[in-house]
Amino acid sequence: MSTTDTVVPEIGPSASDPSPPPPSLVMRLHFYAGILIAPFILIAALSGGLYALAPTAENILYSDLLHTDSTGPTTSVAEQVDAATQIRPDLTVHAVRPAAAPGDTTRVMFTDPSLGESERRAVFIDPVTAESVGESVVYGSSGALPMRTWISGFHRHLHLGEPGRIYSELAASWMWIVALGGVVLWVRRYRRGGRLLTVDRSVTGRARTRNWHGGVGIWIAVGLVFLSATGLTWSKYAGENISELRTSLSWTTPTVSSSISGNAAPASGDHSGHNMPAEESALDAGIGRLDAVLGTARAAGIDGAVEVTVPAAADRAFVVSQTRQPWVFSTSSVAVDANTDTIVDTNWFSDWPLAAKLATWGIALHMGILFGLANQIALALLAVALVTVIVRGYLMWWQRRPKGHLPSRGAMRRLPAWQIASLAAGTTVVGWFVPLLGISLVAFLLADALIGLRHRTRTLETSS
Repeated sequence: MSTTDTVVPEIGPSASDPSPPPPSLVMRLHFYAGILIAPFILIAALSGGLYALAPTAENILYSDLLHTDSTGPTTSVAEQVDAATQIRPDLTVHAVRPAAAPGDTTRVMFTDPSLGESERRAVFIDPVTAESVGESVVYGSSGALPMRTWISGFHRHLHLGEPGRIYSELAASWMWIVALGGVVLWVRRYRRGGRLLTVDRSVTGRARTRNWHGGVGIWIAVGLVFLSATGLTWSKYAGENISELRTSLSWTTPTVSSSISGNAAPASGDHSGHNMPAEESALDAGIGRLDAVLGTARAAGIDGAVEVTVPAAADRAFVVSQTRQPWVFSTSSVAVDANTDTIVDTNWFSDWPLAAKLATWGIALHMGILFGLANQIALALLAVALVTVIVRGYLMWWQRRPKGHLPSRGAMRRLPAWQIASLAAGTTVVGWFVPLLGISLVAFLLADALIGLRHRTRTLETSS
């Protein structure tokens, strides 16, 4: 919410535009930071809105892979995985997501060295006929298909690699500052006789633009701060600091151990006695016991849609984990020893630290998963509202631009010493924790001070 008009008066009095307050550092930061990050935030808003709707769009665009019309009794999960391995005998099975409901397909995922980080090759199997309906590349723990993966990459780094990721983190680092700064400036205007939560439609021109900019901005400010905070958890520099902080406070997300103590029992069944490498024999034998492993996990309380991670070694257990689904607020997991059908480790969501639970819910909410279609629509509306705020912010600047006004300086010099010290201390802490914010803030303050010094020098020279 750029409110540069709150500092420099318009030419001529206006009843709808009260006299501005003294120069404000908050206003200057809000204005210049908005100018800096607005282009990326605009793209992020558009791509984020598309990404929020992507899960629903995926079900339509990839319906031939995700759904089947076959009816009747289903084949065993082991048979379905075996059918997938016949399609891709050159790859190693990594995990399987059994069909969660009638009409869904089973997703068998393979490790493919030709793919990028967090990408896997998936073969989709009709659980009734145990036949393949196609294959595709899937990404991440959400199992995103190519369309959603592309939108996600564009949203996170503009497909520009490290430069795009840094700019993305810079924008996320500043967005909460811009949003909260806008709230402060808008509340200040409200206290001087303006409107807070509604738009004054009686005014025209720049005043009307400002009213829409601030009125809409105040409604979405909480959402912007939330998106900024959760977005930083994926960032490189601030994300590392967040992870270190969570570790030091024992707030990390617990994981389940797949290690089997002692020596694993020898492989048995149809594959025993074959002259096969031990690891390959153990893997094949383990896949043959997939249904028993699933039964053990279900009996323990792992219900709903799940992903079964297939161990690559004989001394490892299968891990059965609940996947992120709409209206599912817990993602527990268990490790099952296929040799004995016993649970060797558990990871119950109810035992997680509160911070870990909040982080999981926050990420799911940010991705448009937590509350299903309602979540997706809310994020899309937030994105549209943010686009209008950004466009009106630039329009406000353009409407003032012919008059040559910029936010005035001098706010720092008017602050008491204790406020300046507090501001410096707070800036240091925030800058260390969110380094790109700290570096860019110091650069802004130095540049602003140098410009101010140069301006004062020229003024003195002119007056003399």
